[in-house]
This record gives sequence, structure tokens and C-alpha cells, in this order.
Amino acid sequence: MAIRHDKRAADALRPISIKRQYTRYAPGSVLVCFGETKVLCTACFEEKPPQWMRGKGKGWITAEYAMLPSATHTRCSRDNNQKGRAQEISRLIGRALRAVTNLDAMGECMVVIDCDVIQADGGTRSAAITGSWVALHDAFEISIQSGYLEQSPLKNHCAAVSVGVVKDQVVLDLNYAEDVEAEVDMNIVMDDLGRLIEIQGTAEGAPFNRSKLDKMLALGEKGIHELLSIQKQ
Repeated sequence: MAIRHDKRAADALRPISIKRQYTRYAPGSVLVCFGETKVLCTACFEEKPPQWMRGKGKGWITAEYAMLPSATHTRCSRDNNQKGRAQEISRLIGRALRAVTNLDAMGECMVVIDCDVIQADGGTRSAAITGSWVALHDAFEISIQSGYLEQSPLKNHCAAVSVGVVKDQVVLDLNYAEDVEAEVDMNIVMDDLGRLIEIQGTAEGAPFNRSKLDKMLALGEKGIHELLSIQKQ
């Protein structure tokens, strides 16, 4: 496979790290790094679920995603023009975590996941999902220790990774420079049983064929298996 400009093989992840208990007050807090991309993920409990769910005896997980003003090459205002993008990623994170959680086993409460991008170098939504699962896991463990839950409502692990086509080469875990020049950009979310939770794929230039799609899915699955292994460690 071709070597990329950062010396990685096409099928290689960037260096990955997950630092737990990163902040003092949130029940779950994680600093997750995909290479130079750094995202702080926290999980906090609220006593009541959303208004539309009250009285149903089940819980809810929601997420909020944002970038710090200095997270990118040039400072952006806190009230910048990426509100639509941030909302879309927030919803993606929430959907991914709810897909692997037994909401009926949570009781009538809500967990709010906050994902704040400290430094962005591509793959922020993938890093946010992968780190948020660990933050959610730790929050549930604290809830068990306090006696609120008897066991964790988590049914499975989940993680996410980006794949794409750069200079006609299918590559894994794109950094910013690769993301800018990608002909195809895709994000894949899977659980630890190999089941797909979500696929977001776009032809940034010319349309891509089924063969390229199959290669991207296979490469994404390989990367997610590696991320899940890091989670479980």
C-alpha cells in the first residue's frame, strides 16, 4: 500500500490515546486523541429525561458538540457559522450511543454528553464518538457504585472512524490535509459485534463506484476493530 505524507500506510490509524478521568467533576470524562485531533468528552447525569419522555419509565442520552475558537488554524467566533454542522454531529453522537444502550434500564434520567474539540486535525466526529462511549461507560459505573443502577445499561461498545479516497487511494483515518483533498469522504460507526450503526459518505468530486464503497467499508471495519480494542484496554 502507498505511504502517505505523514508516513502512515493507507490502512493505518493515527496514534490513538484515551485518557480517562480527565476532569474532576463530570462522572465520565475522557480526553481522546486521534493524532493531532484532541476532543474532551464528558458525561453528566440529569435527573429528568426530556419533557416528551417523562412518565415512560426510560432514560435518554443526548449530546452536544462544539469546537473551541482556537481549535483550528484560524480562530473562529464562538457564535460562528458552523452551527448547522455542530448540530448534525451532536445528533450523530447521540444516535450512536443510544444504539448500544438499553434505555429502558436507565430509569427516568438523562445523560448529557459534551464533546468539545480542543484541537482539530480531521476526524473530530469519529474521535468524539469513540471517546464519548468511554465517558458514558465510566458515568454508568459511578451510578452503579452510588446504588442508582444495579448494572450498566450499555449493551455493546461502539466506535467510529473516517475513511476516504485520496488521489484514487482508499485510506483510513484522514487528517485535515487529506480531508481537504479527498475525492470521497466517509464516516463509519459500528458496534463490537461488527454491526453498522451509521454510514455518512459523500463524493466531494466525481461519483464513486460500488468497488470503492466496498473497499472503504472493509477498511473502516478494520480501523474500528482496532479502536474497539483500545477502548477495551
